[in-house]
Amino acid sequence: TQPEFEALPLGRSPQNHLLVRAYINDKPALLGVDTGAPISAIAINRREYFGLTPITGMSKIPARLRINGSFNSVAIAHTLQLGGLHLIDEPMVAIDFGGSSKARKLLNEQEIDGILGADILFPTEAVLDCQTQMLILKMDPKLSGRAPGLDFRGFTRMPIHVSSGYNLYVDGAVNGTPARWMIDTGAFTTLLHQRFARRMKIPLRDTPFTSAGVNLKQRGVQMATIRNLSVGSVDLHGKEVGVIDLEGLVHGGMLEGKRPVVGLLGSELLRRHHGIIDFGTKTLYLKE
Repeated sequence: TQPEFEALPLGRSPQNHLLVRAYINDKPALLGVDTGAPISAIAINRREYFGLTPITGMSKIPARLRINGSFNSVAIAHTLQLGGLHLIDEPMVAIDFGGSSKARKLLNEQEIDGILGADILFPTEAVLDCQTQMLILKMDPKLSGRAPGLDFRGFTRMPIHVSSGYNLYVDGAVNGTPARWMIDTGAFTTLLHQRFARRMKIPLRDTPFTSAGVNLKQRGVQMATIRNLSVGSVDLHGKEVGVIDLEGLVHGGMLEGKRPVVGLLGSELLRRHHGIIDFGTKTLYLKE
C-alpha cells in the first residue's frame, strides 16, 4: 500500500531559504519553499530547459497572472514530483528572479529553479517545520487524519487567516498596537513595513543592505529594535527587525483598520522559535 504521507528533508541556503529537491518533467530541480508565494513558480530562464508548455486558449487557467503589480505568463509542468507525490499538469508562473540572484552569486549560493507555493502546500495539507527542516505532504487529500509523529507539547498555537489570494496571516502586536503579520518563509528575516514604522515613530538605523521581491525594485533595508513584538500570544522583547518599503506587497487598505498588516514574519524568526506551519488545520505553532 502507498504511504499516506511523504516526509521530505529540506536544505537551507545561506540566505535562510528552505529548499526542496523535486523533479519537473523528470529533470531534477531545486525549489524554494515559500509560504509568501500564492502560486508555484518557475525561473523564467529555466522554463525552456524543463520543457514547460504555454497555456492554450482552451484552458480554464489564465495565461497571465498579476504579481505585485506586473503581469507574468503561466506555463504548465506536465509532471511535478516531490518524493513519492506525483502532480500532473501543474501551473507555474514564470518569474524573473534577477534581483535575488545577485545576492545568491555574492554568497556562492546555488540558483533555485523555482518556488513551491501555497497552491500546492494547501491541497496537500502540508506541515512545514522551519527548525527541523522537514516538509510533510499528504499523498491523498481525500484521506482524513494528520501526519504521524508530530508533537506540539510546549508550543503556542495560533490560527492562520488565509486571504482570497492565498496569503497567510497571523495576529500579533507591535509595542502594544494590534497588528497582523504575513507568514513568509521566502523572507530571509522579519521585515516591518517602513510606513508603519514611521507612523509608530520607531527609531530606524540605516544599513548597507538592499532587498528585492518579485517584480519589485531593489529597496534599502533599515533596522529597528522593537520593544515588544507579539506573534499570537508569544511576546518577544527587544527584537531586531529589518524595515523596508513593502508597497506592492502591503497595498490597498491593508495598513488601515483595527489590525493593519505591518510586515513579514520571516524565516529567521520561524527557525529560532521553532515555527511549524500546518496548512491542513491552518495553524502556526511557535515556541517562546
